[in-house]
Amino acid sequence: MRPDTPAENVDHTAEAARLERTAGLYPEDAETLLLRAAAHLELADARPASTALYDRLLSTPDTLENAPLVRALKASNLWEYDHEAEARAIIDGIRTTAPRDPAPWVIVAESLESHDELEAAHDTFTEAATLLLTDVEEPPYATHPVLIGRHRVRRMLGLPHDDWDARADTLHSSSAISLDELHDPKRVWSLGSDNPEELAAEISRLRAELGAYREALSRPFPVAVLHWPATELTELLSAYPDLAAEYPSHPEHLATIESSLRELSASGTGNLGIVTGTVPSYEAFAASEGSSPSDTTLLPQYATTLAARGRAVAWPPQRTSDCWCGQPQPYDACHGS
Repeated sequence: MRPDTPAENVDHTAEAARLERTAGLYPEDAETLLLRAAAHLELADARPASTALYDRLLSTPDTLENAPLVRALKASNLWEYDHEAEARAIIDGIRTTAPRDPAPWVIVAESLESHDELEAAHDTFTEAATLLLTDVEEPPYATHPVLIGRHRVRRMLGLPHDDWDARADTLHSSSAISLDELHDPKRVWSLGSDNPEELAAEISRLRAELGAYREALSRPFPVAVLHWPATELTELLSAYPDLAAEYPSHPEHLATIESSLRELSASGTGNLGIVTGTVPSYEAFAASEGSSPSDTTLLPQYATTLAARGRAVAWPPQRTSDCWCGQPQPYDACHGS
């Protein structure tokens, strides 16, 4: 069930409870499931209960895959029911720790924006862009909301276009309406007009905006390539030697991942990612499919399933970020060289 389904069409409280029960059955997916449950509780206006779920996740920081994201969601939720001081403290902490994931930056910046803290929102978006996009030729898909949100806030502040605004313009996919027009602060005034022509024009603009939003929502899961760490690959081949033809050696496996992703990127395929497999998880997946783990046709299905669960890491990494292979060196000195 989509967490943005209107309240009249779904019992968000019941859906949150179902997701909590499911998280108990599948602890490996608990983080994703509990975040969805928290979203349903927010839509049900049960914000204290949603905060309790965020706190439940944050109580086990060693097992969290994305603690900054959970903290950002908690801050945004707290501010919506008069816990502004605590929300601000969390937001300041996120900005100080400077996560490499763009999602927490976007969430806290939009929270500031929604409470008319436009200067702080602009500074937050700019910090994120500086951290994540300096010397980056092509902004990764996950960073697009950083540039587009920054463009929107700058328009509301009346600031002139800069280089990052120009880049945001190139990311906007709608040919019906430009990003400058979409983010024009005067648009909201048209909604209160008595002039039918002005209202009709604004409806057309809103339809174009909704179309772009639906396009983003319908974007497929990342085209994910499966990565086995060295220890996991050794265990996999020991248990299922029939897969040795698929994985002659671990260095060849890593080289194949990088070359495959580069070929996909060169062919115009976007939204690429890498998912990391484990033997127990793969065996459970094979059992759920009623098949043997030795079946090579399961491998791409397993990768797709991991991506659908939100386990994909965007490729390529930033050049100075750690390489996706797990080696303690930057990407541009490892597989990105």
